[in-house]
Amino acid sequence: MTTDKLSFIHRYLPGTVPGRPPVLLLHGTGGDETDLLSLGQAVAPGSALLSPRGKVLENGMPRFFRRLAEGVFDEVDLRRRIDELADFVQEARSAYGLAAPIALGFSNGANIAAALLLRQPDVLAGAVLLRAMVPLTDDTRTGLDGKPVLLLSGEADPIVPSENARRLASMLTQAGASVDHRILPVGHGLSQSDLSLAKAWLAER
Repeated sequence: MTTDKLSFIHRYLPGTVPGRPPVLLLHGTGGDETDLLSLGQAVAPGSALLSPRGKVLENGMPRFFRRLAEGVFDEVDLRRRIDELADFVQEARSAYGLAAPIALGFSNGANIAAALLLRQPDVLAGAVLLRAMVPLTDDTRTGLDGKPVLLLSGEADPIVPSENARRLASMLTQAGASVDHRILPVGHGLSQSDLSLAKAWLAER
């Protein structure tokens, strides 16, 4: 059931397998709190799922932060939204009795997950970043201490250039993350390969 009892409208599905890490689902532009639930259940069976709805509207479509144009982010807004999302994760952990989650984000959701890793590394236990790009300019941080990150990029992605995705992988690695970056022969949309790789990677956590 969708609820607004915390600072974000969200869905929460309790875990069914003890010991599985909870997963924070972060949708892309135009998605909502239900958008990635089936994906989460498919790639992280048994894990608790926490899925907030982005608070920013772009032409009526929910997002997690503002952008000025395609691929040009409002970094002032993004920094504020990172802190806002971090606070929500802490609220939800307390409310639902969760460990630090692994983020599973697509597009806009993957971008804020990457930004959260870089600016507030203690909030997440790791991340699966689907079609992410560099979220912040000149914002390399340290402190990720080997935190696992799976970055899945599309070779033919018209939104995220391959060079940008490689730069994000390098930025996360320099910050201390253990990054597995795969470039798949696909575009911006998700493929069966994304699901298979994400499921195998999450099963090892």
